[in-house]
Amino acid sequence: MTTRRSRGSPRAAGSAPKEGGTIHAVEIPLRYGAAALTSRLPAASLIGVFAPRPPGAPTGALGDERALVEQALARPIGSPPLEEVVHPRERVVIVTSDLTRPCPSGRLLEHVLDALAAAGVRAADTTVITALGLHRPMSAQELESAVGPRVWGRVRVLNHDPADVVAVGVTSAGTPVELFRPLVEADRRVCLGNLEFHYFAGFSGGAKAILPGCASRATIQANHARMLEPGAVAGRLAGNPVRADIEEGAALVGVDFILNVLTDDQQRIEAAVAGDVTAAHRLGCEWVLARGATEIPALADVVLVSAGGYPKDVNLYQAQKALDHALLAVRPGGVIVLVAECREGLGNATFERWMREARSPDDLLRRVRRGFELGGHKAAAIAKALIRARVLLVSALPPEVVRLCMLEPYQRLEDALSAALEAAGPAAQVIVLPEGGSILPVVAQR
Repeated sequence: MTTRRSRGSPRAAGSAPKEGGTIHAVEIPLRYGAAALTSRLPAASLIGVFAPRPPGAPTGALGDERALVEQALARPIGSPPLEEVVHPRERVVIVTSDLTRPCPSGRLLEHVLDALAAAGVRAADTTVITALGLHRPMSAQELESAVGPRVWGRVRVLNHDPADVVAVGVTSAGTPVELFRPLVEADRRVCLGNLEFHYFAGFSGGAKAILPGCASRATIQANHARMLEPGAVAGRLAGNPVRADIEEGAALVGVDFILNVLTDDQQRIEAAVAGDVTAAHRLGCEWVLARGATEIPALADVVLVSAGGYPKDVNLYQAQKALDHALLAVRPGGVIVLVAECREGLGNATFERWMREARSPDDLLRRVRRGFELGGHKAAAIAKALIRARVLLVSALPPEVVRLCMLEPYQRLEDALSAALEAAGPAAQVIVLPEGGSILPVVAQR
C-alpha cells in the first residue's frame, strides 16, 4: 500500500494567534452534523492535521463535476459505454445509495438516465432502487430529496425490501444469496455509489451496492460474519474474504455497469469512474488509497477525529467507521475524542441490545466470537477500540445512552479536549483527523 505524508500542517490547518512570533494555539474546524465545531489545540502538542488529498485522478477535469461524470461515462473501464450495454424495451434497474452514504445520487442519476434515454430505454422501463442493506427505509420526502426533482418525476423510485427477495444461489463460502425481487427480475443492472475506505470490506462501491445493498438479512448476516477472518480490513482487496464473497454473490445476478465517485467533505465530486463492476472499481480504489492512505510520524497520545459530518455521523452505527481509523493513530492506553452528532441515535436495535447486555468490552468480544450477529458486530468493533484507548464522544446523544455504549459523553468539544489532554499528561501529542472515514493512517517506518 502506497502512502504519502499529509499535505496539511498545523499552521496550514487553522488560524493561530501569535505573540512575539510564537504560535500558541491552532484552531481546527471539524464537521458535526450539518454544521462545524472548532477545536483549539496547543500548537506544541500538535503532531499534525491529516486530511484527504485531492485524488489526482487522470481525468483532466478535476473540480468540474459535470465534466468528471461525463468523461467517466464516455471512457468506461473494461466495458462499452452504457448506451451500448442497454437496449430498447429492456427493464433497467439503477441501484444507488441510501441516506447513510455521502453519494450524490441525484447528480449521478441525471447523467445515467440521459444515457439510457439516448439508448432508447423508456422511463417506464426504468426503476431506481435505494440500497438499504438493513438500514431503515427512506421516507417519500427523503427519496425525492435524494434523487432530485428531475429524477423523481421521471422514473419509479423505491426502497430495497430485505423481505421481498429471490434466492439466486450460494457462494463458495456458503453465503446464501437472496436479492431484492425487482433487482433480480430486471434485464440490466446499473450500480452507483461513492468510493471510500470500508473497515472490513476494504472499500465501498462496486458490487457492494448489490450485496449487502439489496440483499436479505440472512445473506447480509452470512457475508458480514466473515469480518472476523484475517484480511477483512480497510484498504485491502486481495485476500479480503468479505469483498471476495460480495463480488461472487453479486456475480450470480450480474452487474452490467457501474458509476462510482469520490466526494469531498461537502459531497462535491472529486473524481469519477465508470464501466465494469470489477475493473472500474479497482481503479477507483487506487484513487481512494492515493487520497487517504497517509503516513503519520508516530502514534499519538490523543487522536481527535470527526466522522465527517452528516450523513456519516447520522448515528453511532455509522460514525463507528471513523473510530476504527482513529485506532490506527492512537497509542495503546491513549485517548480518542470522536466528534459525531448522531442525530438519529444509535442506529440499530441489535447494536443497542448488545450494549445493554454487556458489562465490559471483553464481554462483547467474547460474545461475537461465540456467535456472530449482525448489529452486534458494531458493538464488538467499539469494544475493540475501548480495549486500546479511552473514547470520549462529543454528540447530541443523551449522556446515559453514551455511557450505555461504554463511551464518555460530552456535549462541548472544548470540555472533551480538556479532559483528553489532562488524562494524557502535559507532554501529550495530538493527531487530528477531520474526516476520519476517509483517512487510513500508517505509521512511518524508521
